[in-house]
Amino acid sequence: MTDVSETPPPPPPTLAEGRWLWRRLYVYGTSMAAWLVLDRVIVALPPEDAPRLAQALMALLGLTMVLYLVAPTAQQLIASLSVVGRRLSGERK
Repeated sequence: MTDVSETPPPPPPTLAEGRWLWRRLYVYGTSMAAWLVLDRVIVALPPEDAPRLAQALMALLGLTMVLYLVAPTAQQLIASLSVVGRRLSGERK
């Protein structure tokens, strides 16, 4: 027989980001819109301005990659801000 006073098992660990699907969909949708706008800009742009456009696009791509890969998720950001807020107010864990 099992003991009724046993504690229930701990809950399963949560994922790092609960809404990863929506984050991916947002990134893909935004990327598709940017590609469509870029297509329109390239058609309307004179050929001599192509090198400047390419440099700007490479910088934008680099910024996007850094923000997407390195930036904290919303959950991590909220958790960090709550810790900072508790420390500033003098509270302990």
